[in-house]
Amino acid sequence: MKEMNELKSIDQVNAFIDEHKMAFLYISRTNCSVCHALLPQVREMLMQYATLQMGYVNADEVPDIAGHFSIFTVPVLLLFVEGKEMIRDARFVQMDRLESQLDKIYHLQE
Repeated sequence: MKEMNELKSIDQVNAFIDEHKMAFLYISRTNCSVCHALLPQVREMLMQYATLQMGYVNADEVPDIAGHFSIFTVPVLLLFVEGKEMIRDARFVQMDRLESQLDKIYHLQE
């Protein structure tokens, strides 16, 4: 499985995005069944992208994350390329569509 960096503050989230050319954030909550079901699928999919870094944020532990990224539901999946948000998907994620979008962006960055 893809290594996942657990981020515990807005400062850590911002540093994670700034430090990696391609940063993928997975934002969830403790009692979200959709979040827990989707996470293994996302981690498995991200295995094929060697240079992509994955960060995990629990919105219950970092409540300011909602306001910081204008998040109204979970899970939220965000891809940043050189600090710029390129993909935003939330709640009921279509994995094939997400993978297609990610694939296009990833291969443009090589």
